Amino acid sequence: MKSEKLLKKLKLSEESFSRIQDSVRHAEQKTSGEIALALIYESDAYAFYELFAAVITGAGFFALLLPFSAFIERFLTWLFWGSLPVYLSLFLWVSCFGVIALCYYLYNIEAVDRRIIPRAAQYRAVWNRSLRYFVESGVYRTEQHSGILIFVSYLERQVRIIADSGINEKISSDLWNLIADELAVGISDGRAEESFIQAVNRCGELLAEYFPAERNNPNELSDGLVVLED
Repeated sequence: MKSEKLLKKLKLSEESFSRIQDSVRHAEQKTSGEIALALIYESDAYAFYELFAAVITGAGFFALLLPFSAFIERFLTWLFWGSLPVYLSLFLWVSCFGVIALCYYLYNIEAVDRRIIPRAAQYRAVWNRSLRYFVESGVYRTEQHSGILIFVSYLERQVRIIADSGINEKISSDLWNLIADELAVGISDGRAEESFIQAVNRCGELLAEYFPAERNNPNELSDGLVVLED
């Protein structure tokens, strides 16, 4: 479900995926390097931060209710034609639980969620998830260790380009960071398809300079953009 919404947000159609795949194939014809792309809605569930924020809000709501406990107790006495002390406790507990449940739902809304989660936690989650896919996709095991992964995590608004060891020996990571920043800006501006293709082309040019195509140039990784569920 999240993936479907994500593709609609980024305006990526089947034709978009086809054009991105073609750009990868074209770029890899000029180099012995390999380019992999992955897109994910979020790199972590972040449930702890959302629940923690909801509990803190519930605790704040409880603190606000306490000064009005006498008024609430009188209201409950009128409502139920006589009241027991336990009614006040139940009212406070149910009210706070309802606030926590409502806030937990609200804090899962994208615009709110992004502001609740600490930036450090977001950076760590995206880095760990991109490294995980770097291994899962086999980018690390190309023959010349000349594979790169372009990894986009939408909720965190972050792009990572991870290069294998053979590339790191020849190409500065600053160049990959520049391409990643340009891709992030392009996606933010609503030009996801164009920006993916541009990033692939620029990565292909860098790889072709340091890892030119050889006579035997096998395609070691699948081409195109992969959308990850989790």
